[in-house]
Amino acid sequence: MEPSAVLEGKKVLVVDDEVDILETLEELLDMCLIDSAPNYETAMKFLSKNTYDLAILDIMGVRGYELLEETNKRGIPAIMLTAHALSPDNLVRSIKGGAHAYVPKDKISEIPTHAAQVLQEVEGKEKRGKWFARLAPFFDKKFGSDWKEKHKDFWDAFEQTYRVSRDDLEGMM
Repeated sequence: MEPSAVLEGKKVLVVDDEVDILETLEELLDMCLIDSAPNYETAMKFLSKNTYDLAILDIMGVRGYELLEETNKRGIPAIMLTAHALSPDNLVRSIKGGAHAYVPKDKISEIPTHAAQVLQEVEGKEKRGKWFARLAPFFDKKFGSDWKEKHKDFWDAFEQTYRVSRDDLEGMM
């Protein structure tokens, strides 16, 4: 199913301290109903008054991990979007913290695809982990070939839980 069809009319909270990123996300997700917050306090006000189908959270500058905890409490699936916190440690921390995906800002143009996949995962229509299969080559290039070694036990468990089949991978290409 096309991402725009999955996302049509979905209520999304977007939190980032960079105005240009908020504007870009609003354009990319123009089929959604978007609330944009430039900081933690505004995001918390939105969360206290509204319900959301999805949250897209920056890590740095907006207390992203605290917001991730809040979205988890409210049953809102979240995507962590980052540039300055792009590291294997933050990727692991995001997943352990309950994020449904961790997307580098270098790949912001792919947000509609990742958002649609997360929503389909929550509905049980997709297997979790497709986002990682799609971004693994980027992480390998960015972090180096042995980047998973520090958190080997975590990645072994992750791959067992969220294994994507060859057919799934071919379908993504």
